[in-house]
Amino acid sequence: MRYRIGLLSFLFLLNLSLMAEITVETGKNTGLRTWKWVHEGISLQLVQRLPDQTRAYVMAKGFPRDAADELATSCFFGSMFRNDGSKPMDFDLREWEVVQGTGTGKMKIRESWKQRFGSRKDIPKSARIGLNWSLMPTVQHFEPGDYNWGMTVYGLSPGEKFDLRLKIVVAGKPLQAVIPGLQCAPETVEKPVS
Repeated sequence: MRYRIGLLSFLFLLNLSLMAEITVETGKNTGLRTWKWVHEGISLQLVQRLPDQTRAYVMAKGFPRDAADELATSCFFGSMFRNDGSKPMDFDLREWEVVQGTGTGKMKIRESWKQRFGSRKDIPKSARIGLNWSLMPTVQHFEPGDYNWGMTVYGLSPGEKFDLRLKIVVAGKPLQAVIPGLQCAPETVEKPVS
């Protein structure tokens, strides 16, 4: 019995050490929401992107309408990862999970889009390169003070809700966390009254 209580106490304290701060804000002028996860100086900020924002962006790069519509309705977020902590950290987006109810899925990463659009002759190479460089790198290492931003894609329809299960490595030790209650931007947002 003492062993079980000791183990439970250890797991409780371990869980407390892994707790992170999560904030959600709604843009005054846009109505779009931003989620920010912070743990020991490491942060991930996710900002909703309207489908029309993504559609216009990729069409300006040269994507035809059908491909632009597919991209636009795949749940894009503007994302910034920062390491303002004191330890190096790494992530691999292939290990992150999109959770809805009891099901899980994977993010749409650079390699997903390369495979999807790589053989299409009606998409200019420059457009594919532009999309690739716009997306958050799939694998990345951050020393203290490093940061990067790019778009992340969750493969869901406009307005869908999900949790994001993060898996990162901090100073060689794995860390898992969940950002609950994320929501893909809807097709349109009513502009807030100022």
